[in-house]
Amino acid sequence: MLTEAKPFVKWAGGKRQLLYELNKGLPAFRSYHEPFLGGGALFFRLEAENRLKTVFLSDYNEELVNAYLAIKTSVFELMAELALPKYANEEQAYYKIRASRPETLVGRAARFIYLNKTAFNGLYRVNSKGGFNVPFGKYDNPRILDSQNLMRVHRALQKDELYCGDFGVVLKNAKKGDLIYFDPPYAPVSKTANFTGYTRDNFVENDQERLFRTFKALDTRGCFVMLSNSHSDYTNGLYAEFEPETVLASRAINCKGDKRGKVRELIVRNWEPQVAQRKLVEEIVATN
Repeated sequence: MLTEAKPFVKWAGGKRQLLYELNKGLPAFRSYHEPFLGGGALFFRLEAENRLKTVFLSDYNEELVNAYLAIKTSVFELMAELALPKYANEEQAYYKIRASRPETLVGRAARFIYLNKTAFNGLYRVNSKGGFNVPFGKYDNPRILDSQNLMRVHRALQKDELYCGDFGVVLKNAKKGDLIYFDPPYAPVSKTANFTGYTRDNFVENDQERLFRTFKALDTRGCFVMLSNSHSDYTNGLYAEFEPETVLASRAINCKGDKRGKVRELIVRNWEPQVAQRKLVEEIVATN
């Protein structure tokens, strides 16, 4: 039985429910790159399946990358910090932690994880000055300290390179035969559906188009490239030459319960999953 690590944060647009769709027909690849790491659901699944050798993980969110680094290098200190009484699931404690500005690797990571588990709707949202501004969530029993999963995440990260920065870093590291998975902040499906505040700099249309050019450049380089995004006329048109696949995903980011449910999303690949799967089987048969 696989001892699979799970995302240690609740992340808007997390991909655990789409793992089957993302994982199907993956080609045999060399290194793995995930430049919008977020919760890292696909990375953890591939790691549990022992399919990863060299891994490059990155995200533009400094606090998220700091948390990954703390888990990778200082997991026992982090667990001891999160066990302290000050990280109680209480409104007064929440706003005190939210107002704090720890400077150590472990202190920043503990604050980040605590706020993520206890904030309203599990959101990570910052204002124009980079300040976390989500109100208290009032959950009955959030799992602030999950020692077992943190240890699994710690083990999964040991051979990986972690970066904080723009997704363009992938162009420096990716080589022919590598697999790159892009899961950016989704393009709005309407003028009012524009939540992109994971960092102080929103991910706008120019960024979506720059990401498309990066996708194309990696395709030309001979990499395997996969991307998930919202289902809209804009994204369908942008990636039309790669024949996007439409999938259904359950999303609960809307604060109104009746607005939650199945929504259409896109998965874009520069290969045909059925062809890749057949080639993988042929390679396995040939080596036996």
